[in-house]
Amino acid sequence: MARRMLHIGCNAALALIGAIAPGRADTPPEGDRTGHDYPTSARVEYVQECMLRNGGELAYLYKCSCAIDRIAKDLTYDDFVEWTTFARNASLAGERAGIFRDPDQAREKTKQYRALEADAYRACGIQAPK
Repeated sequence: MARRMLHIGCNAALALIGAIAPGRADTPPEGDRTGHDYPTSARVEYVQECMLRNGGELAYLYKCSCAIDRIAKDLTYDDFVEWTTFARNASLAGERAGIFRDPDQAREKTKQYRALEADAYRACGIQAPK
């Protein structure tokens, strides 16, 4: 009977912790905030794509999270969106896709983003994308 009471007590404690934790889990202490603020959905999308590129292993959850955190230290979210748009579309064919690959600005931002991402990958133990 005492064992059962302990089990119920543990469940209640876990429920209480679970109710409190979501509000604090993703909020770093005030002094620990570094880098730029990206929407959570953008970070999750980046991590999921990174994990898929690397075989989908769970270990890449941490490595890819590390990579987006490093990128966020150097780029504002608006720059991240712009640079990744150029980088993702740089290899598209056709006249309409020329805006992503032909202007000097597009080429430069693609080059800068790929270098930044490669550095983040290396620092986080991921093989740099080709």
